[in-house]
Amino acid sequence: MMPRQEYLPFGKPNFSDEEIAAVSRILRSGWVGMGPETIAFEKELAEYVGVPYVVTVNSCTAALFLSLLVQGVGPGDEVICPSLTWCSSANVALYLGAKPVFCDVDPDTFCLTPESVRAKLTPKTKAVMIVHLAGLAVEVEEIRAVLPRHVTIVEDAAHALGSKFQDGRPVGSSGNLTCYSFYANKNLSTGEGGAIALFDAELADRLRSLRQHGLPVDAWKRFSYPKSMIMSELTELGYKMNYTDLQACIGRVQLKRQPEFHAIRLAIANHYYEHLQAVRPPVKFSSNILHNYHARHLFMIQLPLDKMRMTRDELMVELRARNIGASIHYAPLHFMPLYAFAEPPALPNTENICKRIITLPISASMNLNDAEYVISQLRELIR
Repeated sequence: MMPRQEYLPFGKPNFSDEEIAAVSRILRSGWVGMGPETIAFEKELAEYVGVPYVVTVNSCTAALFLSLLVQGVGPGDEVICPSLTWCSSANVALYLGAKPVFCDVDPDTFCLTPESVRAKLTPKTKAVMIVHLAGLAVEVEEIRAVLPRHVTIVEDAAHALGSKFQDGRPVGSSGNLTCYSFYANKNLSTGEGGAIALFDAELADRLRSLRQHGLPVDAWKRFSYPKSMIMSELTELGYKMNYTDLQACIGRVQLKRQPEFHAIRLAIANHYYEHLQAVRPPVKFSSNILHNYHARHLFMIQLPLDKMRMTRDELMVELRARNIGASIHYAPLHFMPLYAFAEPPALPNTENICKRIITLPISASMNLNDAEYVISQLRELIR
């Protein structure tokens, strides 16, 4: 198959005329900051994930940070999280003066397990960051069962909008603070942005205040009320982490299109799975990748490096040269100099996986011809 001329990103958003029309509507309205469109998006997203409250913020990193903050994580505390994740999952603990403690993952699902979490518990453990990696839902009740009562859980669902637990409930409905990402390559994209799903009304009010400098009244209400309501007393240090109506109008359309996006991702994953099975030497997939409850944000495989002449990095360079935007999710955090609090822990599953994994392109903007091109080039290179 001839090399393609157009670069195929590993994750590309799918925007239609409806998103474009929504942006035009908001621009013409004269109000692009946080306002009624954001409120509408929060309500619709809350219904989608099965919670009474959603608080939008400017990134998933902000969502994770605020979630740890409102649950009292601070200096001297430890937060357990997997080493196989994006750095935000660990950095938010550092922002609060706490220490990230890295745990191992399951060699098939690439997610943390009750056993790997239990092995890292200490008297200083204050929280566990559960990462639903690639779009596979971790069974949070199994994690909760090994934790002391005072240890809280925050769910990093940056990859997991649309994911479900084994009982059919959507990720977000567990009762833990659950954080989403709307970054450019996510299953629901508004360019940037994030959200926190929760059940506690008082906590939702506090999060709304914290995202807007600690003010009790947001900008939309301040400008809508009489002048006597403009000044508000600050009682808590807040942050500038709010969402905008310009993003929310895109999010509302993207939310309606999730069934369409889910079907496309499933078709791409099926095509990969069916045709890469025949590659020799064989590649390895997560056994859950075709499960109906998987959001398939990423399609990760493990390469048979012991039977290949190429290294993983050489293969990546070759794929990029052929306009295939393969990626790596992720380099293990416990080897990063930033987290060198002591000797790196022994995390054998993570260390083995991280040498072998690559992520193949998958998005709602792809078609089966795109997937077939990836398969043909990967098959040739592995041979």
